[in-house]
Amino acid sequence: MRKTKVLAGIGFGAVALLALAGCGQVGGGTGGGESGGGSSEGGAMVTVVKISGVGWFDRMEVGVNEFAEETGIDARQEGADDASPEKQIQIIQDLIAQSPAAITVVPNSPEALESVLKQARDQGIVVVAHEAAGIKNADIDIEAFDNRAYGAQIMDNLAECMGETGQYVSFVGGLTAKTHMDWVGGAYDQQQAEYPELTRVEEPVESKEDENVAYQRAKELLAKYPDLAGFQGSAGTDVAGIARAVQEAGLEDQVCVMGTSIPSVAKKYIVDGSIDKIFFWDPAMAGKAQLKIAQLLVDGEEITDGTDLGIEGYTSLTKLEGFDNVFVGDAAVIVDKDNVDEYDF
Repeated sequence: MRKTKVLAGIGFGAVALLALAGCGQVGGGTGGGESGGGSSEGGAMVTVVKISGVGWFDRMEVGVNEFAEETGIDARQEGADDASPEKQIQIIQDLIAQSPAAITVVPNSPEALESVLKQARDQGIVVVAHEAAGIKNADIDIEAFDNRAYGAQIMDNLAECMGETGQYVSFVGGLTAKTHMDWVGGAYDQQQAEYPELTRVEEPVESKEDENVAYQRAKELLAKYPDLAGFQGSAGTDVAGIARAVQEAGLEDQVCVMGTSIPSVAKKYIVDGSIDKIFFWDPAMAGKAQLKIAQLLVDGEEITDGTDLGIEGYTSLTKLEGFDNVFVGDAAVIVDKDNVDEYDF
């Protein structure tokens, strides 16, 4: 058996486990921001997600609804039935006509959304993005952590599981998904620097945010590369689809499977050993963080280093070096079979 079942420590800062209940504290920067001269009390705020009906964004909607209940703001979540940028664009265009106070968005393709988000901002709508570091037409992009460091951390754990030797492959929900590409890029850079006896086969494999697509591609790859020993997943459904293929092949003890997901999606595969570890941040807290930033901006406040959103994982934001509008929290979690029961989402 090539696997190791020891939980590696988190290597990019002190990480607290995510609280499942929302916090009532209200933080924020000081001063008057250039966005939003009005008040958040009177306008709707809409979160547009990559796709509806999957566990990750169902959990984000919990946070959106909690934010609405806690603040009294008219906040809701919308998403299309697939992960196409075109459908996100249409949703946002329809929202612009409704003149909400703010739109928060998790883009399928930040580049594809630049134009429509510019239209929103030109109409005085505050725009907050998530999973979109580098996006230009957002007032703020909020990330759960430094994405390339997160990818490197996944690689450290995958390499340990693989005994620091062998072939692996990386999945992304879409080649245009900025954070997914950052994660696999950070993992690849870490592998090249620290694990020379590991080899990534194929360019990043696109799953289209679909568990069944991930399953089919994993089956194909296991047949194509008989010595394949590791998988890195990025979309929340990737590791579940990959695990099905690994399980069917009877390779739970030979193939390491790790990546971003949440316990409700991955737990049964973690318990039986076909997924070794998952890495995530609580989508509910991320949903609330986006909306809290939007609220602060609409109310004329600024987001600065140290801004406390009063949300677990986002109590002291840090501006990401090299970007004008990107801030990161400290919201990462690693789960394996030893602690998966601690999470109910």
